[in-house]
Amino acid sequence: MLEVIKRNGDKVPFNGEKIEIAIEKAMNSSSGIFVEGLAKQIANEIKNDAENLNTTMSIYDIEEKVYYKLIENNNPSTARAYENYKAVQAFKREQNTTDEEILGLLNQTNLDVMDENSNKNAVIASTQRDLIAGEVSKDIAKRKMIPTDLVEAHDYGAIHIHDLDYIIQPIFNCCLVNIKDMLEKGTVVNGKMIETPKSFQVACNVMTQIIAQIASNQYGGQSINVSFLGKYLRKSYEKNLNLAIETLGDVELAEKMAQRMTKKDLESGIQTIQYQINTLMTSNGQAPFVTLFMYIEDDDPYVDEVAQIIEEILKQRIQGIKNESGVYVTPAFPKLIYVLDENNIKKDSKYYYLTSLAIRCTAKRMYPDYISAKKMRANYEGNVFSPMGCRAFLPPWKNEKGQYKFEGRFNIGACSINLPQIGILANGDENKFFDILEKRLDLVRRVGLIRYEHLKKVTSDSSPIHWQHGAISRLGKHESIAPLLKDGYATVSLGYIGLYEATILTKGVSHTDPKGYEFAMKIMDHLNAATKRWTEKGSIRFTLYATPAESLTHRFCKIDRDRFGIIENVTDKGYYTNSFHVDVRENISAFEKFAFESKFQDRSTGGCISYVEIPNMGNNLEALETIVKFIYDNIQYAEFNTKSDYCGECGFDGEIKLNENGEWECPQCGNTDKATLTVVRRTCGYLGENFWNEGRTQEINDRVLHI
Repeated sequence: MLEVIKRNGDKVPFNGEKIEIAIEKAMNSSSGIFVEGLAKQIANEIKNDAENLNTTMSIYDIEEKVYYKLIENNNPSTARAYENYKAVQAFKREQNTTDEEILGLLNQTNLDVMDENSNKNAVIASTQRDLIAGEVSKDIAKRKMIPTDLVEAHDYGAIHIHDLDYIIQPIFNCCLVNIKDMLEKGTVVNGKMIETPKSFQVACNVMTQIIAQIASNQYGGQSINVSFLGKYLRKSYEKNLNLAIETLGDVELAEKMAQRMTKKDLESGIQTIQYQINTLMTSNGQAPFVTLFMYIEDDDPYVDEVAQIIEEILKQRIQGIKNESGVYVTPAFPKLIYVLDENNIKKDSKYYYLTSLAIRCTAKRMYPDYISAKKMRANYEGNVFSPMGCRAFLPPWKNEKGQYKFEGRFNIGACSINLPQIGILANGDENKFFDILEKRLDLVRRVGLIRYEHLKKVTSDSSPIHWQHGAISRLGKHESIAPLLKDGYATVSLGYIGLYEATILTKGVSHTDPKGYEFAMKIMDHLNAATKRWTEKGSIRFTLYATPAESLTHRFCKIDRDRFGIIENVTDKGYYTNSFHVDVRENISAFEKFAFESKFQDRSTGGCISYVEIPNMGNNLEALETIVKFIYDNIQYAEFNTKSDYCGECGFDGEIKLNENGEWECPQCGNTDKATLTVVRRTCGYLGENFWNEGRTQEINDRVLHI
C-alpha cells in the first residue's frame, strides 16, 4: 500500500483526493487561475511517480512536486498561490510569531504599525500597550479564527480585513449613541448609577463620561446628536430663574439674571465637552473618535436651546484649544457635522447666522463638515441623521411600531476590496476584471459572516454600557445580543478602494473621463448588486462603504508595487485613491469635484464623504459661502481641507510643508522635530495630527487646490 509521511512522522495511506483539493483551493484563491481537470491530472501524476519509484513520499516531497508540476503545466499564478497557501498554513501551525513586530514597536522601528493611525502616538506607553496587544490579537486571529484562504487574501492585498487587531474580541465597529435614552432614563458607569441630569453642565459632564466608556469598549467612531442636550439647557434656565426670583423678587430682573447665568452654564458645559474629549485617553490609547451632529429641526420643542448650543460649539471651536505652549491650535476631536436645511441656508432663513458662523469656523479650523438635508432625504427615505463616526451610514430601519430608528444602531465591521490589483491582473480585459471581482467579492462576504458568527455568541455582559445601560440597548444581564445583529438593525460593510486606478488600468483614462465614468459606474452597480444579493440570502444587512483608507492607501499600493513593479499613475505614486474620489493630483474645480463625486455618493449609501482642498479662506468667506450653498443643492456630505499648523520652536502659525527629504519642516525656522510640530490634515474624514505613513504623506503632498 502506498503511504505518505506526515509532518509529525506518522505514516498514512496516500490520498490523491487531498492533493486535488489543495490544488483547486490554490486555483480558486485570489491569485490563482482555474484550469479544468489539471488538479486531478497532477494528483494522478504524483501517485504514479511514487509507485514507479517504489518509495514513501513525505508531505514536503508532495508539496514540492505540486509546485513544479503547476509550473510545467504553464500555471505559475496558481503555483505562487499554492506556495502562499503553504506559507500561511505553516504560519498557522507556528507559535510566538509576533516577536519581531512587537520588538519593532518597542524600539520604534515598526513604522507600518506605528503610523497606521494618525491619531495614535505610538511612543506613549499606554498607546504602545494597545498596539502590542493588537499585534498579538492579529496573530491569534490569523492562526486560529480566520480560514487560510482569507488570511492569504488579506496578506496578498486582495482584500483588507479592517481592525484585524480587534476582531477576536466581542466588540463591534461604530455606532450612533442613543444619548437621549441614556440621559432621560439614566445609565450606569463602572457599576455606579448616574441619574438623569438636572442641569446642562451636569448633562455635558455625564455625556463625556459616557463617551469615554463607549469608546473603550468598541473600535471605530461614535456619534452624538447634540439636539438631545437642549432639554437640559432649558432645565438650567428654569433652575436659574427660580433662584433669581427667590433672590431678587423682581421677575423682569430675574429673567435677565437667569439668561446671563444660563449663558455661563452653556459656555462651561461646551467647554467641558471640548476639553474632556481632547484630554480623555481611552483604553486603546487615543482620544475618543467622537462626532457631534448639529441639526436644527423646526418641530423640536427645544429648538431655541439647540440653536444656542450649536452656536456655542462653533464659537469655541473657532477659538481652538491651547497646546502645551499655551497657543490656540486646531483640535482633531470632536469631529463636527453641521446640517444644511431650508431653515439655515438662505440669508433670510431664521438660523442663517449659524451657517455664517459655521463657515467662519470651517475657514479657521476645517470643521464643521456639512450634510445636505435635501440630498440626504432623497437617499434615506426622507430621513436626516448622523454618520457613525466619520462616514459610515445606516440604512433606514423601522421598529415594530413602524417608526424609523437610527440612534442605538451600529456597524459590525468592514472588509475592503483592492480594485487596482484586479485591474492589474485583468490587464485591460474588462470581462476578466469582473470575473476576478466576483471571485473576490465572495471573500469579503465570508469575512462579514465570520464577524457575525463571532458576535452572535456574545452576551450583554461583554459591554454593559452598550448592551444593558442604553448606548445601544437595555438588555438584561447574560442576555444574547444576537437579535440586534440581524434584519438590518446592524450592518456589515463591503468597502472598496482605488476606483480611479482601476479605471486607469482598464480604460486608460480617469473615471472623470466619459469612457472611464461608464466603467466606474459599472463597478459601483456590481458592488451594490453584491450587497443586495447577500442581504436577500441571509439575515445580515450588507452595505456598500466608500472606504476611508487612512493607512490602506499605502498598504495596498506597496503590496502591488512590490509584486507588479512600477505602473504609471497606479503604483508609482506610492498610494491608491480613497474609494471613488477624484485623483488628488487632478486639476478640477471644487464645484466640478462635488458634482462629480455626488453621483458616487448616491451609490455608496453605506458610507461616503467628499472633500475639496482650499487655501486659507479667512479673508474670502463669501467664496466659501458660495461653495457651502452649492453643497446643499448638489451633494449629500462634504468637507473642506485647508492648513492649520503650528511650530512649537518659533511660534510659526501657517502652512508647514514637506521638504525635499520628505520631512515636515517649519518654513520659518527649519524645525523638523515632529514632537514640536503641529500639522493637522484631513486623512479619512477625521483630522489627523500625529503624522502619517509614507504613502499617505505623499498623497497629502500631492494634493492640488480646488479653488
